[in-house]
Amino acid sequence: MALRRVLSLLRPGIPRLARLSTAPAAREESAAGPGPVPGRGSAEAVRPPVPAVDFGNTQEAYRSRRTWELARSLLVLRLCAWPALLTRHEQLLYVARKLLGERLFNKLMKMTFYGHFVAGEDQESIQPLIRHNRAFGVGTILDYGVEEDLGPEEAEHREMESCTSAAERDSSGTNKREKQYQAYWAFRDHRDGVISARTYFYANEAKCDSHMETLLRCIEASGAASDDGFLAIKLTLLGRPQFLLQFSDVLTKWRCFFHQMAAEQGQAGLAAMDTKLEVAVLQESVAKMGIASRAEIEDWFTAETLGVSGTVDLLDWSSLIDSRTKLCKHLVVPNTQTGQLEPLLSRFTEEEELQMTRMLQRMDVLAKKATEVGVRLMVDAEQTYFQPAISHLTLEMQRRFNVERPLIFSTHQCYLKDAYDNVTLDVELARREGWCFGSKLVRGAYMAQERARAAEIGYQDPINPTYEATNAMYHRCLDHVLKELKHNAKAKVMVATHNEDSVRFTLRRMEELCLHPAGHQVYFGQLLGMCDQISFPLGQAGYPVYKYVPYGPVMDVLPYLSRRALENSSLMKGARREWQLLWLELLRRLRTGSFFHRPA
Repeated sequence: MALRRVLSLLRPGIPRLARLSTAPAAREESAAGPGPVPGRGSAEAVRPPVPAVDFGNTQEAYRSRRTWELARSLLVLRLCAWPALLTRHEQLLYVARKLLGERLFNKLMKMTFYGHFVAGEDQESIQPLIRHNRAFGVGTILDYGVEEDLGPEEAEHREMESCTSAAERDSSGTNKREKQYQAYWAFRDHRDGVISARTYFYANEAKCDSHMETLLRCIEASGAASDDGFLAIKLTLLGRPQFLLQFSDVLTKWRCFFHQMAAEQGQAGLAAMDTKLEVAVLQESVAKMGIASRAEIEDWFTAETLGVSGTVDLLDWSSLIDSRTKLCKHLVVPNTQTGQLEPLLSRFTEEEELQMTRMLQRMDVLAKKATEVGVRLMVDAEQTYFQPAISHLTLEMQRRFNVERPLIFSTHQCYLKDAYDNVTLDVELARREGWCFGSKLVRGAYMAQERARAAEIGYQDPINPTYEATNAMYHRCLDHVLKELKHNAKAKVMVATHNEDSVRFTLRRMEELCLHPAGHQVYFGQLLGMCDQISFPLGQAGYPVYKYVPYGPVMDVLPYLSRRALENSSLMKGARREWQLLWLELLRRLRTGSFFHRPA
């Protein structure tokens, strides 16, 4: 079947590692850590304390910036806070292009918004900024910011065409996917309600190949610029989103089936890692459903695959979908509405299976190139209806390429209600299978769209109810990962936030857990042109900190610039503090005769 071929592509030649956490002795070993950690143990007592960071010291925060750059930042932030301008910014940009012509318009943008938020037009022009930031302790996450400026009609057509399978089109609208994982006409332009993330629309396989070639050049540029760089990628750039929707539906149904079994065993509502099914009871339940014979079921749950604990947790359950189990031919789950058994995966045409294969192959090519030049790949999170598949595919890449160090970083969105479960499962999976955990923690970029879609279509809102709840979730997830880093020197986390309170929380927990910045386990990340008062003090104090550095021709990054302007307006508290600090530094330079300050 299609899923068997897909999964066989995910792990070619990679044997499944034995569980590490089932037996008590193994669990004790993992809790104690993987062994001696360089820079810890006896050396820990003599290691210097975690450096203090002052986010209010404007002289240090803007030491890397010339005075005219401060003035430009003040202008851009002020314009971003002007509601009337933002409401009509697209029309104003169009008029300016017509009146000034392309050459003068490009110069105007480079003096203002483009110059503030974008590094340059190509791989060569971005090198001076990368080297300059590196000199002040700030690294680079390269991000090719070009997006197609599609009209609404073309975007809508592409979205509906690329998210619907041939079988669904041929069956007069019949679709057995869960509501959340279907394409809907009301949300056919998935740019709506998204102001802080790039959005791509599938055109054809040749276009995906072109995107891959662009990303390969980005990897080369990042490798040439530094020996510790990152590249951000989106999987919707590399293939037909229909595959992501259908695979997400499969993974979610299988997970829901586990929780249904857990509820029958009286374990409803427990955290994911605390839910453990009794194997004997589970075998009885599955046999009664008629999914397979008792002998076949007993073959699925063996000490070789599940250890000796006599229980099955969600990670064990997920592993049963693997192509090396006999369960593949039985991939059916009970429909909670009708009680009937239904196949997990719909039929794929030959062309659709080829499209899936090509997407996985593109991911493989990028990861191998990144390994070759020493660049780490950061797989961005996307909408919840794509995300289960994206997370699963990212984990498969991590299994293959995170053997010695984290080369592939996943992304966890902490505005999701199930964020903590997702983080704890991924940390435990890396520990059991012996590969290096690497993740970026973000709040999330699709909140308005996700809420509107859930309300309109009729499924549970996946987003935390309040900003405060999201903050609490972010800190809870971060704390769990930091505790793992304490015992595992090879694990890494990127704290991607513009929230000063979250940065302070991280620094405090690092000090309490004795996670020194010299260990390079905790990275910080902010966007170019935003929160320099956080990035540069961290970098100059010795913390690993990175800027998301977009680049591309002026006309091609206008959608990106529009989002940056809107995002600054939506983060008024942080933008207001940044504006105040910039103004204080400008006044300080005027007062002390440092107006012509040259960074050194």
